[in-house]
Amino acid sequence: MTALRLSSTLLASCLALASLCSAQAQTASGSGLVVERTLSADAALELATVALHQCRSAGYKVTITVLNRHARPVVVLSDDGVNPHTIENSERKAYTAFTTRAPSGDVGKRAQPGLSGFLQLDKISPLEGGLPIWSSNKELVGAVGISGAPGGDKDAACGQAGIDRIAPKLAG
Repeated sequence: MTALRLSSTLLASCLALASLCSAQAQTASGSGLVVERTLSADAALELATVALHQCRSAGYKVTITVLNRHARPVVVLSDDGVNPHTIENSERKAYTAFTTRAPSGDVGKRAQPGLSGFLQLDKISPLEGGLPIWSSNKELVGAVGISGAPGGDKDAACGQAGIDRIAPKLAG
């Protein structure tokens, strides 16, 4: 009987605590849902298309990878005849830009020994050509990575052209 009473008291206490925690969480955030902004598929496709045309006009065959705010690919666009390694490389550049919240080439400028440890992480690249994508209120909403031009600075310039095109749509 004492064990039953103790179990009932413990259960009632746990339920009261859970109810209190739930009420506080809803009060703090307004609900049990998280509202996030991310790059739309349409904006990602427009960015990639503009970047592809920019690189093509300069004579470069590239692959463009655009990631959403969860660092997942939304668009992977490879030009005809592009080298196969550009698919992986463009994703690594985009992932690095997203993870570090800075152009991917900035990773290569980090001091040792921190750089060598950081490069052991999966999908990290010190190569130029990955750029973060920010909303107008400076919220990270995605990243773009380009590979295939003869130099990361050229990859980055094509990516920036795409970002510039969709920037007006990233308000709020």
